Amino acid sequence: MIDAAALEHLKKLARLELGVEQTAQMGAEINKVLEYFEKLSAVNTDGIEEMARPIALENVFRPDTVGPSFSFEEAMSQAVQQEDGFFRVPRVIE
Repeated sequence: MIDAAALEHLKKLARLELGVEQTAQMGAEINKVLEYFEKLSAVNTDGIEEMARPIALENVFRPDTVGPSFSFEEAMSQAVQQEDGFFRVPRVIE
């Protein structure tokens, strides 16, 4: 499991300023994670194909079809405000 020196090194790398109690709690939580990894490492995976996720996923795309659309002039005629051929909208991010 993780020793005090390694725990202090992790705190330094993560730039964490923790008290004694918080450091002890962090050490206990890291040890739980490491114990779980030990359990996973003990599982026999011989003959099991490596995979990124447990189920096969693939994107299903539909074919693009061109349909009726507004002309540029029709679209811009609906704009509350426009500037240089673009819709002008209120600022969202300050």
